[in-house]
Amino acid sequence: MLEWSIRTVLKTVDSQGSVGSNPTLSAIASLELGYGVTKSARDERKRATITDMYYVYSLKCRDGYYIGCTDDLKDRMNRHRKGYVSATKDRLPTKLCFYIALQDKYKTFELEKYFKSGSGRAFLKKHF
Repeated sequence: MLEWSIRTVLKTVDSQGSVGSNPTLSAIASLELGYGVTKSARDERKRATITDMYYVYSLKCRDGYYIGCTDDLKDRMNRHRKGYVSATKDRLPTKLCFYIALQDKYKTFELEKYFKSGSGRAFLKKHF
């Protein structure tokens, strides 16, 4: 019942998030549409979506391994496979060994940098 009434309210809400003179319905509509919600709360909701993921991945190439990071893993794998990535085009074929998904872009870059370091390569060799 409540879900139906919220949908009804949202159909009649104006561009400012108010529904006529009814303050309760206006408040419900404002919350549903994001009006009156602080910017940090909206950003927090946006950050929590699973679509905003960043990936560190490893490819097994003809002559060794390649470590990289991306925000669209499927597209990046297709580009590696077709030879569009200069770092691996002479090392084809490539095969995805593993990937790690993180929500924080900067942590992803830090992890990629670690995996490319000497101790990171030793860690990967020991565990993968």
